[in-house]
Amino acid sequence: MAMSGSRSGLRRAGPFSGRARISLVLLLLTAVGTVWITNWLLTERFTETTRNRAELRLALYSGNLLSELRRNAIVPQLLARDPALISALNSQDFSQSSQRLISFADEIGAASLMLLDRDGRAVAATDRNRLGESHREAAYFFDALRSNTTVFTALAQEAGNYSFSYARRMESGGDTVGVIMVEVDLSKFEGDWARITDAVIVTNSEGKVILSTEPRWRGLELKEALQRQPAEGAIERAIRATADWTAQQADAYLRGEAVMRIDGKILFQNWTLTTFTTYTSVRERVNAVLALEIMGFALLAALVFYALSRQSAIRMALFQRDATELRALNARLSREIAERERVQKNLAVAEQSLAQSSKLAALGEMSAAVSHELNQPLAAMKTYLAGARLLLRRNRPDEALSAFHRIDDLIERMGAITRQLKSFARKGQEQLSPVDMSEALASSLAMMEPQLKSRRVKITKILPNGSVRVMGDRMRIEQVLVNLLRNALDATKSVDDPQVEIILASGETATLTVRDNGTGIEDLESLFEPFYTTKLPGDGVGLGLAISSGIVSELGGRLTARNGEDGGAVFEMQLPILNESTEAAE
Repeated sequence: MAMSGSRSGLRRAGPFSGRARISLVLLLLTAVGTVWITNWLLTERFTETTRNRAELRLALYSGNLLSELRRNAIVPQLLARDPALISALNSQDFSQSSQRLISFADEIGAASLMLLDRDGRAVAATDRNRLGESHREAAYFFDALRSNTTVFTALAQEAGNYSFSYARRMESGGDTVGVIMVEVDLSKFEGDWARITDAVIVTNSEGKVILSTEPRWRGLELKEALQRQPAEGAIERAIRATADWTAQQADAYLRGEAVMRIDGKILFQNWTLTTFTTYTSVRERVNAVLALEIMGFALLAALVFYALSRQSAIRMALFQRDATELRALNARLSREIAERERVQKNLAVAEQSLAQSSKLAALGEMSAAVSHELNQPLAAMKTYLAGARLLLRRNRPDEALSAFHRIDDLIERMGAITRQLKSFARKGQEQLSPVDMSEALASSLAMMEPQLKSRRVKITKILPNGSVRVMGDRMRIEQVLVNLLRNALDATKSVDDPQVEIILASGETATLTVRDNGTGIEDLESLFEPFYTTKLPGDGVGLGLAISSGIVSELGGRLTARNGEDGGAVFEMQLPILNESTEAAE
């Protein structure tokens, strides 16, 4: 009865709720339309104002730069006629020349002055540390010697900066006696430009950046310089910052923001000055107005939401009980999920332990046969030692030395046997490395040598001429090969003429096939599942193929099985081939 009363109350509140929703939608549409129109009009207006200011700054920067260049351009022409400097070049007496250049630099405001003799040696300079420098191979020196006028040179420095200089030939009696050079300090403008938010660059006639507020742009073309900005998220941030709010298309992307680009020609050697101005000031001014509008609409929306909240309170009371039940169910599911994750972690640890235990079990099976293999060289060593002792007593050291060589060979053979056991028992490496499948197969067959000697099994190998390499863990690959060979030997125990065929091929993948002439596989679907085995109790736990399949999958390949046409089982291990391109990528 109580639920029925609540539902009837909701139905009575329905008409009011419908009108409130319609009012809220109309208010929202009005707010969106007003904000959109206001944003469009104000953005157009403030963007035009920002562009006019940027163009004014560009004209000012161009004028200052051109004024500095023209002011320094006249200096070489005046100093090239200075009688004191010409006399010093003729007499080779430069004791007062540097001081004279220093006085000129203070009056003119040049960055530095330098007097070069006809051989390009600095004989006077405002920077006395540069006296004696050779400028014979410098472009400004030999260009000045070849020209009758003042020449301008912009040279790139090792640090990425550019040096700018004027040079002019000095003559006395019709003969060339030296060159006067004036260095122009244009880097001071970069410091002035860097104080504002704009990015400013100057490019020469070849399109390379010679002055910039961004030091890493110098020496690059403009397109390449812009591409050096961080690319991650730049377009997204630019769209979020400007494209959603402005009607103007962004001229360029700089530091992840859309910016306004303005180019201006400098009337000097076809230079170009470019500025990049952000829309930050536009957005701040527009957003201030939009914030007031949004605040007004928010107050109106609050009134509508208050009316709707009365109705929502009634519905919340009805849903409270369901929410409590859902929270309890969620808590129970969280505990079950945590328990499941814990079990999965324990299962992974157990699987890894079982994999190592499987290897150690195989190692135990080989220990008896290997001990027999070690007894043979030990017996031979005892015989050789007795013979060597007898030869030494008879004063025949050369023949005794031959016996010692044979003993050394036997020790090396015993070491090879123990190394195979040690490498097989060791866990695989963490990092992958190139593995030669032929070598891994040879090592696996060597580890299986005791089992092969205990039975008469015909082993047929078909190998390619070249090496077949994959990227993997050699220990784990050998573990898979030993497991496949052991299964093949076990499958041929009841066959009169047991045969095992091993084929290694390379193509798009490295494929190793192990084929036997046993009774075949009865249940192919359950073959790679853990603890599935067809062996008698005590002969195996059914983890070999499951672990082998997991190892091959981790190395990016796959392990498959099928029954052969003439009976017997066929196992194929496919791994990604390692060629020159993939090896370079690794």
